[in-house]
Amino acid sequence: MKNRNLFVRAVGVQPFPSPSQESPSIQSSCSAQKSSGGGIFGFRLLCGLLLAVSSLALSSCHSAAYYYYKFPEYNYAGRPVPPSKLAQRVMIGVSANGSSGSLQIVDASRDIRSNVEDTIPFYSIGGYSSGYPGTIMNFPSEMRGYVYSNSDGTLSSINYSSETSSGSVGTFQSGSSAVAVSPTFEHYYGAEEAAGVLEIVDNLTGQSYVLNLPNVFKVIVNKGDTVALAMVRNSNVLYRVFKLNQSQYPTQQAAITATGSADCEPNLLPVYCAVSVPGTYDEPSGVYFSLDGTTAYVLNCGPECGGKTASVTLLQQGPLNENVIPSSPVQPNPQIANVPVPGGVTDALSDGTTLYLAGQQLQPDGLFAGFLSTMNQAANTITGKYSISDGTHSKLLFADNNTLWIGSQFCATGERAKLGQNYNCLTVAQLSTTTPAQVLSVQIAPNVTPGSPTAVVPYPNQNDNQYYYGSLTGLCWVQNFNKVYTAYGGQVHVFSTVLSATGIATEIDNEYVTVQGTALDVAYMDALTDDAN
Repeated sequence: MKNRNLFVRAVGVQPFPSPSQESPSIQSSCSAQKSSGGGIFGFRLLCGLLLAVSSLALSSCHSAAYYYYKFPEYNYAGRPVPPSKLAQRVMIGVSANGSSGSLQIVDASRDIRSNVEDTIPFYSIGGYSSGYPGTIMNFPSEMRGYVYSNSDGTLSSINYSSETSSGSVGTFQSGSSAVAVSPTFEHYYGAEEAAGVLEIVDNLTGQSYVLNLPNVFKVIVNKGDTVALAMVRNSNVLYRVFKLNQSQYPTQQAAITATGSADCEPNLLPVYCAVSVPGTYDEPSGVYFSLDGTTAYVLNCGPECGGKTASVTLLQQGPLNENVIPSSPVQPNPQIANVPVPGGVTDALSDGTTLYLAGQQLQPDGLFAGFLSTMNQAANTITGKYSISDGTHSKLLFADNNTLWIGSQFCATGERAKLGQNYNCLTVAQLSTTTPAQVLSVQIAPNVTPGSPTAVVPYPNQNDNQYYYGSLTGLCWVQNFNKVYTAYGGQVHVFSTVLSATGIATEIDNEYVTVQGTALDVAYMDALTDDAN
């Protein structure tokens, strides 16, 4: 009955009898014909006709089911029909034990792993086997993605059309804390902290270049792949990458001396250099590039990372271009402004008029508390500050129904846990429809009260913690379906973007999208743009 029940749940029709079984009405009609003396020929003829009608009806039921997997004649942007026949796919990075991993696919319109007939129990990306697929870089507009595995350092290319892995495009040091890929796919960048190097894979030259930057831990690239910025742990220095003409400087030392670079590689006829960018920084830990391509917002972590003042440093993006080669060791200062952010900042997202900043503020008791701050981008001023989940914030995402979703990790050791408040790692903000948008409400999801016998998580993870899911490591928006998918505490959880009157998000039943293993990241493969993750 499992197959039929799942079909009923997914499609909304009544279970149908097996084609090998006759219905009671068919049996009684055949019996009546036989007993009335119609003869064996008449008996067989009638039964044959009735069985044919029954089979036709069953075939129609099957056709109704298959209808749900049909695509329009002109699919969006000419995208091909994938082998799974699923039109709305969420890909999940799953690790079984840290050394064995997979990329699984779920039907995000129905929230099931199988097909509606339950004849195909699950879908996955063929040919992928890296052990810890913890970071998915999603490019649905280009029908591909890149998955970085911490266990072996591989960066794998995923073909969304064929639902297969194209193999590794580069191997960065195992355990790298940051990789970066732009939609142009001209370069792959890896910040290899343990080795103290920034690695650049240049797909135009087919070469790999390694720049020495001790303690480099993060690299960010803009959408056009014209600006790459690197950050160093426990430092107030920001670096940019630029590319030399090979005939310009005969040796590495000549290039370093002439441009003021920290390093240029290779030693003979250097191609790439890293040079520090003048400006006001305090433990820079991220960069957000403006939608119009003119400004780079450097996120200064401040006290949350051991510094003094959290802020956003605005830089002109033009002087940061990789084709801008310094003419002297003294660099021009591209800084536009520096805006203090009392609530802290480790992640940012803009709607074009307001920059939303997520971070933590140090409290008098020595613990950190999470805050969402809003910044007017025309005036470069902080306009609001709202309490959100504690923890290290690394996920910000707009979704349906004017909602903003914020994810963080390691939330159980902050101010909220101490005060007995909901200390989960996902926050949803309801925004107004006005311009600029206003934050109407802020709530943590799931909506629980620690210690309460009734206000508990609706779908506990394997640890059966009734009040805390764990760190949120993956977040994606299933556009126009009123839902977001998450990798939350190592499992898949789905939330509705239709909020209650008080801004509370309801969790959708995740029974049929749970995975065997640890869910690390999620990506909406069929998004209309690259901004759904």
